[in-house]
Amino acid sequence: MLDLKFVLANLSHVKDALAARGGDPVDLAPLETLNRRRKELQQEFDRLRNQQNGASADIARLKKAGQPATKVIAQMQEVAERIKQLQPAMAESETSISDFLLQLPNLPHATVPIGRDSNANSIIRTWGEVPRLDFKPAEHWTIGEELGILDFDRAAKLAGARFAVYRGAGARLERALINFMLDLHTAENGYMEVLPPFLVNAKTMTGTGQLPKFEADLFKTTDGYYLIPTAEVPLTNLYAGEVLAEADLPKRVTAYTPCFRSEAGSYGKDVKGLLRQHQFNKVELVAFAHPDHSYEELERLTANAEEVLKRLGLHYRVVTLCTGDMGFAAAKTYDIEVWLPGQNAYREISSCSNCEEFQARRANIRFKGGDGKLRYLHTLNGSGVAVGRTVIAIFEQCQKADGSVLIPEALRPYMGGMERINRES
Repeated sequence: MLDLKFVLANLSHVKDALAARGGDPVDLAPLETLNRRRKELQQEFDRLRNQQNGASADIARLKKAGQPATKVIAQMQEVAERIKQLQPAMAESETSISDFLLQLPNLPHATVPIGRDSNANSIIRTWGEVPRLDFKPAEHWTIGEELGILDFDRAAKLAGARFAVYRGAGARLERALINFMLDLHTAENGYMEVLPPFLVNAKTMTGTGQLPKFEADLFKTTDGYYLIPTAEVPLTNLYAGEVLAEADLPKRVTAYTPCFRSEAGSYGKDVKGLLRQHQFNKVELVAFAHPDHSYEELERLTANAEEVLKRLGLHYRVVTLCTGDMGFAAAKTYDIEVWLPGQNAYREISSCSNCEEFQARRANIRFKGGDGKLRYLHTLNGSGVAVGRTVIAIFEQCQKADGSVLIPEALRPYMGGMERINRES
């Protein structure tokens, strides 16, 4: 959530920053009107409270002097009735302002390239070489089905489109990747492992920005719980409503969770294979950082996600997302895009974002500085990494002419020493 005082004091800057994100123009005039109304109500409330305080002294003085106080008491009854009317109006005014601010996305950092879509993203580095295959590479869904380790037909029978059944070595590969990523991030990168709930309440969804704007993209139960679209949601809200010590920053947490997305706005997009599923696995990285050091933390978190792909020997590139391609809560985002030979394209496998104080304001997460003052900290998150998309990358980058898939060396201890997935695995 943006800071109301900042928005009202910098209307032109905020309008320009929001316009740079693309989409429909944002009219901030209603917010100014709401804030004027809020001030008017508050001023009237304060004036009447002062009248009450003054009248109490007058009534006491009149009674002490043996004079009637009936008129003053009657006036104060009217004042009390008006105050009673003002209180719900003031609460409604505050709610209206909050609702307006909850709909506004975060402001892009000054270093974010300006552009309307992914064509304006900036490539900042690549790692590894594009795999040289002396045969026509197959797509991952073909590889998985021919090896008998991915079954989309039976998944459709069980649940419908955009689901998958992993079998045999395929299921073990998914599990191996989860354990490999968690071991790397906890033992070497300094993250604390968390196993959070996979169902959360609306307040938690609001804290990270999924609600109220993106409810159509969520799965909701009949009793008001939401299936998490990413572990970022419960992890970021771990400290909602709390005040952390400055000395404890940064805090770094990681979690494996399944993720659930309705993909409401992606009809007809990536319908084949594992790229865009209603349910998928992910290992998430979340950090709580001091505002003065959060961009250093963003570089560190991104490097932690990259290390997964380096250990697996998978070629990838890192891009800075432009203003029009960033997520709602992000101030700056790096996407890690892995090369998929079967599709002859780079595809996102991790998004690493600094949300600055945007989520911390929504979830009320603060820290106490050395001066004793309370400040909102900065929250960061990134996939460390998406497990299903890593399976895709292994299938397509490590495929062999005979249809088998070579298992990256870093995963072999998690696969019982298996070096290759063959049809008989």
